[in-house]
Amino acid sequence: MDKAKAKQEISKLRTEIERHNRLYYLEAKPEISDFEFDKLLERLIALEQEFPELVTPDSPSQRVGGGITKEFPTVVHREPMLSLSNTYSIGEVSDFCARVEKLVAAEGGGTPEYVAELKYDGVAISLLYRDGLLVRGSTRGDGRQGDEITANLRTIPSIPLRLDSPGGGLFDAVVSGEVEVRGEVYMRKDDFERLNEERPEEERFANPRNATAGTLKLQDSAEVARRRMSFVAYYLKGHDCEAPTHLKRLEQLKSMGFMTGAAARLCKGMDEIAEFIGEWSEKRWTLPYETDGVVLKLNEVGLWDRLGATAKSPRWAIAYKYPAQQAKTVLQGVVFQVGRLGTITPVAELKPTKLAGSTVSRSTLHNFDEIERLGVRVGDHVMIEKSGEVIPKVVSVVLDERPAETAAIEVPSECPVCGTKLERPEGEVSWYCPNEEGCPAQKRGRILHFASRNALDIQSLGESLVSQLVECGLVSDAGDLYRLTLEQLAGLDRMAAKSAQNVLDALEKSKKQSYARLLFALGIRHVGAATARELAHACPSVDRLREMGEEELAAVPDIGPVIAESIRDFFAKPWVAAMLEKLAKAGLPMQAGEEKALVNTNFEGESVIFTGGLERHVRQQAEEMVRERGGRIVSSVSKKTTLVVAGKEAGSKLEKAIKLGVKVIDEDEFERML
Repeated sequence: MDKAKAKQEISKLRTEIERHNRLYYLEAKPEISDFEFDKLLERLIALEQEFPELVTPDSPSQRVGGGITKEFPTVVHREPMLSLSNTYSIGEVSDFCARVEKLVAAEGGGTPEYVAELKYDGVAISLLYRDGLLVRGSTRGDGRQGDEITANLRTIPSIPLRLDSPGGGLFDAVVSGEVEVRGEVYMRKDDFERLNEERPEEERFANPRNATAGTLKLQDSAEVARRRMSFVAYYLKGHDCEAPTHLKRLEQLKSMGFMTGAAARLCKGMDEIAEFIGEWSEKRWTLPYETDGVVLKLNEVGLWDRLGATAKSPRWAIAYKYPAQQAKTVLQGVVFQVGRLGTITPVAELKPTKLAGSTVSRSTLHNFDEIERLGVRVGDHVMIEKSGEVIPKVVSVVLDERPAETAAIEVPSECPVCGTKLERPEGEVSWYCPNEEGCPAQKRGRILHFASRNALDIQSLGESLVSQLVECGLVSDAGDLYRLTLEQLAGLDRMAAKSAQNVLDALEKSKKQSYARLLFALGIRHVGAATARELAHACPSVDRLREMGEEELAAVPDIGPVIAESIRDFFAKPWVAAMLEKLAKAGLPMQAGEEKALVNTNFEGESVIFTGGLERHVRQQAEEMVRERGGRIVSSVSKKTTLVVAGKEAGSKLEKAIKLGVKVIDEDEFERML
């Protein structure tokens, strides 16, 4: 194919791909399957690789990602990105309207009108377009400045790489100057469920917002693209023909190629606002994404600057948040799950009931002490709640409606998977199956942990495949993974040669992970990722670690006698020795490599713990920042802890820190210390 024909086909493919992106993400009317869409994109990429001079910044091929970002530079927002005041009360919404009316009257205005929109449960970001092309994207951060994450945001299909004109055609560098668009990045429910299905149970995200926040700060933009996020726009600034009202600006954003939400309504008073809130209280559960409230904004944009803002929130807008959803159902039975450490977890089987837009039939009961605290019995009417979490929980028993015939929930005497007699160690709340080497559930759990994201990150090893490998006798421990052949894998259900090769490639890639990650992946009881890093630093090889006695181990920072005993018990097991031999033979990192140079020494001598929710940092990355600056991360608050970074809804760890007189800082101070 010559260059002229290639240019013609590339242009046609780009138009077709962006049309299908619009149909899927903006209009929810897909015309082709994911497979057919992928074929179009593959053809475009192949042509652009053959004719690299025809690649342009706004090509759909530039969304697939692939670059590794070492750091996210700081971006100072041209105007602060303020957070909205939240309320759960209709009365407080009415008070807000009264305040706005008073302020508008003082400015010489008439009766104010409001725009009611659904509040997306996502992550706020800012997009900067220059002469029609996307040049920068950043997080909200602290409102004054955020992190530049342009490469990650370019992977989101519903973020235009080039602005559409109001007439529907493409701008050809007609839009001059800089235009800023703000909105929310979120994850659709089906994309979130798909992502969680690929992850081990203990590594699953609690809700779509958590998944979105973590994904936006990943360093690998190819992984960001694979997770499929979406964007809704709600702010426009800098356009030559900006409309004077918020509602009209939403229409302008839509004409430029942005999604602006499922509902936006002009409300002329409190009655219409209350009607909108009530209407969407239940209707919102039918949407393919999470919403947690309603945002109200003064429609006349010219009044926004004149009404101003408090230190954190604008005076012309407010967010009403829906309260936690509860439902009443019947506890029909209890099943017992077996974890990788043999822990027995009771799971409630419920009479299927609608809650927060989905049918709930299961809920964790945590442990037998929780069952006793609730006083719950099989056959009871119970209240279940879902508040920002995917998994609902039983919160209470409706004792007034307890039937005459109910049954106590008894602790099983044997493991429900392998039949071994259960044990309960002294001083612990949980019961355990002691058959570590032979219990199929524990084998599956250990292998899934070994392959999990924070361990060796073997992405092709999902629950279904691991279950097959254990059931067929191909794998008994993590060491057996590296003995698998293409023929063995391709012979399993729903596995073809290409899928089998992907597994082998992922296993080969995992050999390049760090020694500290391997120690965490081994699944030693009480040894989390932070403790594994301390062990890796103090014990430079697995052989050295196996030789160390309990007293020597207990002297390692963040270890102590309990963890030391657990480490000694782990390495004393014959099956562990056999597994380590297989891992060493396969070429896994059995000793520490060279340590990275410190970024600075700002946290030298500090023993740091994070508690509560961080707004601008993923917990794991924040902890790594501390280590890169000479600090240590600890897992619990003690007299040896020197610094606590407290985020939103910090609980018992914060209380203990205050009681012990440990220094406590917020996220802003943490960033200054960095």
